[in-house]
Amino acid sequence: MFMVRGRAGGTELTGTLYERGECPPSFSGAPDGDAAYVWVCDEFYEVDSGGTVQRIGDREIHVAFESPMPRGFDTKRQALERAREHVTTQFARIGVDPNTVELEVEKVEPRVE
Repeated sequence: MFMVRGRAGGTELTGTLYERGECPPSFSGAPDGDAAYVWVCDEFYEVDSGGTVQRIGDREIHVAFESPMPRGFDTKRQALERAREHVTTQFARIGVDPNTVELEVEKVEPRVE
């Protein structure tokens, strides 16, 4: 599996890209096991009140989270491109310039239970 991490404004967001043969989450709406790559990551947006208070740079904002929307992809290249795009889009949704997001992709071995 791959961890795709974005950092900006003093905070970070990390999503997980599962490869074929690994066990991605199986909650309602998750892609079926036939997808070669499954991307799972939080989605969020800024709200006027409520939500979770998050410090971004020199300001505090209220952030509301949506249920993760897993997505299936046929190729690793396609999956990683979309994962990077997803992470930068989440930062843009809370007012962070996507060009300032530092992206990192880390290959990790899945835990065996």
